[in-house]
Amino acid sequence: TAERLAEYVGATSLTGSWLERYARALGAKVGPEVDLHSLPPVTGMLKLGRGCAVESEVDLCGHWLDGDRLVIGPVKVGAGAVVGTRSLLFPGARVGKRAEVAPGSAVAGTVPTGQRWAGAPAVKLGKAKHYWPKQRPPRGPFWRAAYGAAGVGLTALPVLSTVPALLVVSRFVPADAGLAEALRGALIAVVPGALAYGFTYAALLLVSVRLLSLGLRTGTHPTHSRVGWQAWTVTQLMDLARDTLFPLYAGLVTPVWLRLLGMKIGRGAEVSTVLALPSLTTVGEGAFLADDTLTAPYELGGGWMRIGHSQIGRRAFLGNSGMTAPGRSVPDGGLVGVLSATPKKAKKGSSYLGLPPVKLPRSAESSDQSRTYDPPAHLLWARGLVELCRLLPVFCSAALAVLMVAALCALATAGGGPGVWGTALLSGVVLLAAGVAAGAVSVVAKWLLVGRHRTGEHPLWSGFVWRNELADTFVEVLAVPWLAGSVPGTPLLNLWLRGLGARIGRGVWCESYWLPESDLVELGDGATVNRGCVLQTHLFHDRILRTDTVVLREGATLGPGGIVLPGSSVGAHSTLGPASLVMAGESVPADTRWLGNPIEAWRA
Repeated sequence: TAERLAEYVGATSLTGSWLERYARALGAKVGPEVDLHSLPPVTGMLKLGRGCAVESEVDLCGHWLDGDRLVIGPVKVGAGAVVGTRSLLFPGARVGKRAEVAPGSAVAGTVPTGQRWAGAPAVKLGKAKHYWPKQRPPRGPFWRAAYGAAGVGLTALPVLSTVPALLVVSRFVPADAGLAEALRGALIAVVPGALAYGFTYAALLLVSVRLLSLGLRTGTHPTHSRVGWQAWTVTQLMDLARDTLFPLYAGLVTPVWLRLLGMKIGRGAEVSTVLALPSLTTVGEGAFLADDTLTAPYELGGGWMRIGHSQIGRRAFLGNSGMTAPGRSVPDGGLVGVLSATPKKAKKGSSYLGLPPVKLPRSAESSDQSRTYDPPAHLLWARGLVELCRLLPVFCSAALAVLMVAALCALATAGGGPGVWGTALLSGVVLLAAGVAAGAVSVVAKWLLVGRHRTGEHPLWSGFVWRNELADTFVEVLAVPWLAGSVPGTPLLNLWLRGLGARIGRGVWCESYWLPESDLVELGDGATVNRGCVLQTHLFHDRILRTDTVVLREGATLGPGGIVLPGSSVGAHSTLGPASLVMAGESVPADTRWLGNPIEAWRA
């Protein structure tokens, strides 16, 4: 409940120096000169030692559900320590002074002082190797204020983008119009108003990213400096773009959009929701970047920030939630799998999976090139027309907002009605009704566009793949902001997922809506799916979408940040710990405990 409340009041959108203030307000102990770039836990059970650094997207929550048992505990990061991006610290985890936790790691116990640990679960690699200068750079009030001001500016982007939209709407709604006439005019203005908002937001973000990318130099710079501030702000803007401008991603227009932002992208590349410093990222011809990939992220430590180039080679593949650190490259024809990191050195055509990455034997499958890499013109036009329809859920969302405002106005002004204060009390009911409507529209869209998902294979350049992406846009743009993103772990989310075709038993606790091909997912009675999990019912290797079932039997648990790949099943009453990856086609026995990326027996 506290986490949902934090989301509703906008606390989860805090960035920059505001995060430290928020952490202290929650009860966390935050030492001086700390670089905190991830959300603190609402429990306040966090201690950050002097001068430590926590990079972006680190899970500091300190709790998770293991079946019907809540596991909760404090998290401690010692003085001068570094926790890498997208890592997860278990309840009770302790990172010692001057220790390092590599990106993507999962720490289940104690990392001793001065050591470097990596992997899921994290294991000792050796002594911490600090890349930054020994002397901590000075920190003045100017750059601290600049980070805070940038955080305010980021929240102002939607407000500024609303101004042109309101001007457009005002042309359709007379100043003296009654409620019915105003509603009619506002609904007519939905399409031009939504387009005005989208174009303005995209233009503001584009100009901001290009200006802030000027002078970004690879190397090590003080975090509180011009380059450090620019790199951080650009990263925040790119993250916002993935949400607000979601229809621009995973489509034909994506490479164009990213090139405008400064990224070098070769012909025929396919890019989904990548998070990157665009001016420092190069994507080769025919490469494929799947959902939520991370390239060229900044690295923190000792008051310093390191940035560098990342490269995705020709016809290379970076899987869902895959990471390519500064200075690293996915080789030509190479593959870095789901939830995996790119190794320091890799030969052409090599494949890697896991954290730390392990080399895998793999040979690329032959396929019809006209359906994978070299489509004819008529398929380009057909795909473009389908992707143009991604604007439909945007218009639906705008229309729903108009109807909700009209409903509130009608309640407030109706004779004998509840009045202003009564309407304020009823606003939650109106918002819930709007959310249910949004969820219903996304369900109808899914069944009309793709029907029931079945196991099989579909090349990239096929109508099914495009329609499937369009259905997903209805989910991400309409259902998630209005409903699914606000009701994790509730019967309402389960009901909506059942509407999409998922088979969900009684008493299921599900905090994730990431069930891509929902008909292929089965959650048995009493199963538990924690935050940030993905029941990954498809893979897209070699540009062929391969779908298969994912099953969690009765009482099974998938820990936070876990991913289960297609064709896998988890036995009854078994537990997969946080940040675990179940390989495609694996079957986890009943009444067992597993942990890791990829999983192995958990002997905790």
